[in-house]
Amino acid sequence: MAVSMGQSLVFAILPPLGREVALTELQITSIIATSALTFALAAPHWGRLSDRIGRKPVILTGLTGYTIGTIFFASTFQAGLLGWLGGGALYATALGTRLSQALIMSATAPAASAYAADHSSVKRRVKALAKLGTANNLGTILGPGVSALLVAFGLLAPLYFAAVLTGCAAFFCWRFLPESKRESTTAKTQPPRLSYLDPRYTRFLLTAIGLFVGFASLQQTLGFSLQDRLELTGVQTAQHAGSALMISAIFAFNSQMVLVQRLKLSPEQFIESGLALLIIAAVIISTYTNFVTLGFGMMFLGTGMGLVMPAAAAGASLSVTQEEQGMVAGLISSCPAMGFVAGPLIGGLLYQWHGSLASGFSALMFLGVLIAVRSLRKRTA
Repeated sequence: MAVSMGQSLVFAILPPLGREVALTELQITSIIATSALTFALAAPHWGRLSDRIGRKPVILTGLTGYTIGTIFFASTFQAGLLGWLGGGALYATALGTRLSQALIMSATAPAASAYAADHSSVKRRVKALAKLGTANNLGTILGPGVSALLVAFGLLAPLYFAAVLTGCAAFFCWRFLPESKRESTTAKTQPPRLSYLDPRYTRFLLTAIGLFVGFASLQQTLGFSLQDRLELTGVQTAQHAGSALMISAIFAFNSQMVLVQRLKLSPEQFIESGLALLIIAAVIISTYTNFVTLGFGMMFLGTGMGLVMPAAAAGASLSVTQEEQGMVAGLISSCPAMGFVAGPLIGGLLYQWHGSLASGFSALMFLGVLIAVRSLRKRTA
């Protein structure tokens, strides 16, 4: 929840913050994209390490790295706002600090997912991982609201708050989180290596990657479109973006707490239903002219994301043995980051050409994933 809140704060303020220090849209989105690539490459290794040394040490490593990295990232933009850094030097420094942060913070997600898998039965795996997703979405709900309040003290205030929050999370995990029940039996064994191309779970990895390519294109250009379409200031943009992301997160939270927990559907059925809602969301977001209409689009977006991602994670988890849970959790955790490699870059480039192209691309991406999932489902039936 803490990491998710911190990320939502970054996503809400980075577009207007980047413009305040004269970075271009492509430079701003490339910071997210390249750090996401680092996350994607590192997460599987952290997941495998958690199979070997245990979940808790890896979770703590990720939280500590997130805390320190956020302080350095915020300090870089502080130097830019004060005029101490600018142009290429500012961009390179911001990029370097974010990459370093991503390298370490990528430890938390796969270890936390594997921890949840360790403590859930096969029959309850979808629900268990949906609850983990609910915690993530609770952070995403709270983050934008907190951001909207904190930007009154400056655009950097949310970043410093995120550092404090993850630092507290690290302390509480160190003090109160029980050791994983698997650590005593697997810490000395060499965990297996898994491939992205393993046919047991490839369709779930492809679903998650495609899902987040489309989602990242929408999310990372949302601040630009709000500022341009509604003619907002930097602070107003951060507040409106935070409110829009909070709407999305509330409905993602609701879908995971109610729909996923009560409906008896297979992972594939949850994925297909969610993708249909995401297509509707992208179409609405591409055409909105006021915040109310955007709010409806974010409702569909949140509900769809709340259905698809836990189903993809659960489908991948159920396809492997207990000894492979950490590694497959690392693979599935890297998929959203892979989406954030391509999505922001494509979205930023398309937005510079025309404001509606980024969300139109997202609609096509969601449709393509839906067609691919249905095809693979029929082939394996």
